[in-house]
Formats: sequence, structure tokens, C-alpha cells
Amino acid sequence: SVLLTGCDGGLGLGLLKGLLEQPTPPRHLFAACLDPQGKGGGAPALSPSPPVPLTDVTDPNSIKAAVRKVEEKVGSAGLNLLINDACTTRRSTLATETAENMTLVYTTNTIGPLQTSQAFLPLLMKAAEAEGQRGMSCSRAAIVNISSILGSIEAAEAWQERQDVCYRCSKAALNMLTKCLALEYGGRGILCVSVDPGCVTPPLGQGTGPVTVEESMRGILRLLARLSATSNGTFWDWRGQSLPW
Repeated sequence: SVLLTGCDGGLGLGLLKGLLEQPTPPRHLFAACLDPQGKGGGAPALSPSPPVPLTDVTDPNSIKAAVRKVEEKVGSAGLNLLINDACTTRRSTLATETAENMTLVYTTNTIGPLQTSQAFLPLLMKAAEAEGQRGMSCSRAAIVNISSILGSIEAAEAWQERQDVCYRCSKAALNMLTKCLALEYGGRGILCVSVDPGCVTPPLGQGTGPVTVEESMRGILRLLARLSATSNGTFWDWRGQSLPW
């Protein structure tokens, strides 16, 4: 069973399509989106399970409602994979950055994944403890946070082309959250990683972007299939290459 947040469009919708196209798609595939009624098509029209009404990853009540919906379907089997993809950004420079931007972006990009991971922990633990489950993998129990190379402090990529201080800071914080989740949940059999989807413009350099949603999606799914215990608490890009924090 898989839950994807941010499925209204972009990478979230792309991953939803990619999972459905797998030779053996997930038994339960939940699309959490802003428009669960599907007025604009997209995820609700594709998902084999009813859309999850997770309309706001910053709202605890919305998250609790989503947990109840998922639990109704998965029961004691739990949730195997949570992909935190919902995010926002505001274009800015260091000179024009504002407290309002910082608060808005941090709340969605960092606090949202924290609250969602906390709320779904009981279902992830059920999956991790299921009979016959051994080792760590995305098919057992995992949290995947969709991050960005722009959140890497060591790499500090593309500063001249795209400063976006609020976005960079939120993704750097998300990466630390991933490390914290890995330290706390890893002992319970739950794998936790950060992934850069590579959908970055302008290009960061030869062979690094921009990439299409299709390329990113396929690369991420290949990566998730091979992650193991040694990957817990690490940072990867869509091509399967390890990234510096």
C-alpha cells in the first residue's frame, strides 16, 4: 500500500501514473490531493482507491481524516510506503525574502511532512511488523521525503540562477527531518530517505537538469526499488546517485 501527497499535478501525479503502470502495482494506492472530488480530473480519475481528503498537510484535522480513510482500507496490514511530495515555493532573492514567505514555505515543506509522518506512524509500524517482513525496504515500510538539491548545504547549487532562500531553507530542514526520522524509526524497521526529483530549472550543469516529470518519475521508482537498510537516513537524486547533505 502506498500513499502519495501532492497528487494534483507535477511529480505527484507522475508518480501516481508510474505506480499504476508497474507490472505489479500496489494493492492499495492512495492519492492525497487538494481536489479530492476530481473536478479538474487528474489523480482522482486515476487512483484505484478513493482519493484521500488530505487537502492541507499543515492542518492536523485534515491529516487525521486521511489516516482514518487509509486505515479503513489497509486494516491490520498497515501502510507500506508514505511519499511526502506536497510542497510550495516563492521565488525570491536574499534581498527580497520575507518572514511571510519563510513561514508559509517552511510550514508546508517541513512541518507538513513531519505531521504527516507522525500521524501515519502507527500504520507504518503495522506494515513493518507484519509477518514475513524482514530487512528494510520500500515494500516493507518506508517514508520518502521529496526534497531538492537546492536544500543541500554542501552543494549550494545554482545560487546565481535561483536564490529562493525560503525554499532552500525549507528543504535543508526537510533533510534534517529525514535524518531524525531515520534515527528514530529505523530501529522499528521503517526506512527513511530524502530524494531530489531533479526537476530543476535552469540547468545546474551538464547532465543534471532540467528533467521531465516522466524521466524523474521513472528514475525515482527505480531508486525506491533498490533501497535497503544501508540507505536509511540518506539523500539521493532521481538518477540513483547519493547526494551530500
